[in-house]
Amino acid sequence: MALEDEVRIVHAIKAINSDAKFTITENGNVDTAEITWLEGFPEISKADIQEKFDELKAEYEAQEYARNRQREYPSVQELVVALYDTDDKTAVDEKRAAVKLKYPKP
Repeated sequence: MALEDEVRIVHAIKAINSDAKFTITENGNVDTAEITWLEGFPEISKADIQEKFDELKAEYEAQEYARNRQREYPSVQELVVALYDTDDKTAVDEKRAAVKLKYPKP
């Protein structure tokens, strides 16, 4: 799952078994999601899916600071320019430090 993706039920199922074959009508609620297991694939219990979903959601939420930092860090272009100009490098360092201060690691 990419960092910017929201956690979905399908992610929980695939985290339990990446080979799982199924269709799902996902509404964000494991209990009411309609899951059809395909090709004779053994059903994964909704309790197991909910447990994995909660685990993935907690991991996602714990990384909010990283997503916030990513949006505000200097761009690649700014970093490249900073390689050739000491003043630009200082400005980039200051910008990164300010972002880290604004969004500290938990």
